[in-house]
Amino acid sequence: MMIRRFLSSGLSHLNKDGLPRVVDVSSKDITKRIAVAGCKVILPEKVANELKLNSSNKDVIGPKGSIFHTAILAGIMASKKTSDLIPLCHNISLDKCSLKIDFENDSSPIINIECTAITTSKTGVEMEALVGASNAALCIYDMCKALSNDIVISDIQLLSKIGGKS
Repeated sequence: MMIRRFLSSGLSHLNKDGLPRVVDVSSKDITKRIAVAGCKVILPEKVANELKLNSSNKDVIGPKGSIFHTAILAGIMASKKTSDLIPLCHNISLDKCSLKIDFENDSSPIINIECTAITTSKTGVEMEALVGASNAALCIYDMCKALSNDIVISDIQLLSKIGGKS
């Protein structure tokens, strides 16, 4: 009963029998596609203040070293491996991937992460942007967990998309 409902809803990753599949994009045109995803890492006030004391050159130094720069690299690396992490995601070539990471403001314990992924392909790049932002957040969590286990990752979302159908 449940599979029939999904089939009638038109989920593109299920075939007519309800089995998973990679969507056929062979008839689509190759176009430039851009996606921006973001998320937040919310630190306890004490941790945020401690990290801000150790900041310089748009980076923050924690117990494991350079936090923001390492998280940027982690996000880029994850974006490039998205199809290895998300089973039905197409393996696409990224033309560009970049991340911006910074505290929301000088007094905030909230770190904003934004990942932009660009491709010239037959399919979108939303998952690459989402995976990049998410992995950067996980990297920040890992690098700060020695200071606290009360770190929260939130608001993982697609912020914008250009190219493709919608």
